[in-house]
Amino acid sequence: MTEAYNERELEDALVANVTKFLVELGTGFAFMGSQYRLQVGEKEIFIDLLFYNTRIHAYCCIELKTGSFNASHLGQLVLYVTAVNHQLKTEQDNPTIGLLICKDKDNIEAQYSLEAYNLPLGISQYELSKLIPADIKSALPSIEEIESSLEQLSENEDEMK
Repeated sequence: MTEAYNERELEDALVANVTKFLVELGTGFAFMGSQYRLQVGEKEIFIDLLFYNTRIHAYCCIELKTGSFNASHLGQLVLYVTAVNHQLKTEQDNPTIGLLICKDKDNIEAQYSLEAYNLPLGISQYELSKLIPADIKSALPSIEEIESSLEQLSENEDEMK
């Protein structure tokens, strides 16, 4: 993934590594779909990632954001959680869980934002380096190698002058 990745690229990287991602989520998670479509009134909504946990008998909506946490992101997640509760959840299921995954967050802002909701919601941040598969990561140069190459290139340019 490039540094200027978008939400779809982040989602695609997670889906490509869904087994590793499921292990990180914990036991019992089953992948229901990516861009999971639901009809809400006259609009279609698309949940970035939808899971079902077979141990706790609950759906889990995951909303991905490539930027920093913003309290307005929770409104979108709340819509998804509520829609799943109305359309997919059965009487045997526990309430749907919502998880917002963003690049970074201010813990106090996140805490204050979550206090207003009585739904099971959470906010997490990710590290891009953990999303790169090991075989690709090992083929990429380290920061030190890149810096060394740039220094050599600069020295060569100075010599040519």
